[in-house]
Amino acid sequence: MATAPTTATATSASSARGHRSDLDVIVVGAGIMGSCAAHAASSRGARVLLLERFDLLHHLGSSHGASRTIRDAYPNARYPPMVRLARRLWRDAEAESGYRVLTPAPQLSLGPRRSAALMSTIKNAAGTEEVADLAQRWGGAFRAPRDDGWVAAVSERGGGVLNATKAVAMFQALAAKKGAVVRDNTEVVGIRKRPAGEGGGVVVRTSSGEEFRAAKCVVTVGAWTSKLLRSVSGVDLPIQPLHTTVMYWRIKPGKERDLAADSGFPTFSCYGDPHVYGTPALELPGLVKINYDSGPPCDPDRRDWAASDAEVAQRVARWIEEVMPDHVDTEGGPVVRQACMYSMTPDKDFVIDFLGREFGEDVVVGAGFSGHGFKMGPAVGTILAEMAIDGKAKTAEEAGVELGHSGSTGSTAIPWETTPRITELDWGRVVLSSHLLIQS
Repeated sequence: MATAPTTATATSASSARGHRSDLDVIVVGAGIMGSCAAHAASSRGARVLLLERFDLLHHLGSSHGASRTIRDAYPNARYPPMVRLARRLWRDAEAESGYRVLTPAPQLSLGPRRSAALMSTIKNAAGTEEVADLAQRWGGAFRAPRDDGWVAAVSERGGGVLNATKAVAMFQALAAKKGAVVRDNTEVVGIRKRPAGEGGGVVVRTSSGEEFRAAKCVVTVGAWTSKLLRSVSGVDLPIQPLHTTVMYWRIKPGKERDLAADSGFPTFSCYGDPHVYGTPALELPGLVKINYDSGPPCDPDRRDWAASDAEVAQRVARWIEEVMPDHVDTEGGPVVRQACMYSMTPDKDFVIDFLGREFGEDVVVGAGFSGHGFKMGPAVGTILAEMAIDGKAKTAEEAGVELGHSGSTGSTAIPWETTPRITELDWGRVVLSSHLLIQS
């Protein structure tokens, strides 16, 4: 079984202190996207350096914790192929490492029938069928409001729970096993184009003054993306970090088995108001995770860790009292609260592209995963690695993932081969036009 890598000096890339010899790919940011990109690149024989600003497996970003949902059910038909590709890559990584990070589960989608997003989700998710006897499923855990025309649909193999921190450790370990160097507590403060006369590529500079040279660079720094790219190239991506609260609620006595993962309880998404999602009881005995899918804006370097989440907790509590009153106890609020962040684009869609400008195709950016990207980490990492190494994402294309731009501006789809690197969109600022910017 692979083990998580410890902090490493760049011995395989070292020459003298303060200046490092050439690499093929430097990945900046060791969350799920960066760790998967490092693994994918090193699996292709590339010399890879993975740099993390904080400790490995830290809890300051968006890739930590004991659970993330994986689901095939999406309102936009472009997402399910990427989720299916990711599932295959999750299985491959588990087999290679000996880790188990994915617990399969059904996926339940429910809400008022008038919700266009819900009805599209039911249509797009393969194997999803409407549930006529919701009150008889899972011990009667769900009670649909009678006066609102609710509909529920389940995909028996469409859900699942990912152990987030363990998954990041798995991909870091696999990358290290393939020869990648993994370094934490190494903040990148600059990326510059290397002159062609000096071999081309890029030079990455850290806050300690070290410089690393590489042919390509992949930037996956989550909520810090806008800050880094603004300082590096002047590109101002409209990615807004949100401070979110993960909440665990007490299961009522005698109902624990009904909500347990090994009893077949589903991951679920409710398309009503509020938009609530949850996972089976798994990581914390006697507790179930039920959350509201949003949070207040924040600066990732100046988060208010003492900010009240009372309003969010009250909204979720009201939902529980209406939909799951017999199984989940809301008295006293959530038992456990954990902080996280979303990195939101205006349309909640991913930005994956070459940085362009003076960098051309030497810098690839993956950002703006908007609270629903973790499940697709292995697929995104593969796309980023292949774009950096080959200039195109062959694996995704072969899996039927549509690599085009269909943003909220009404613009037509742009084939990725001809996509301009920088474009003006109706978001109001200069942003990257993406190879994969999918409307949800």
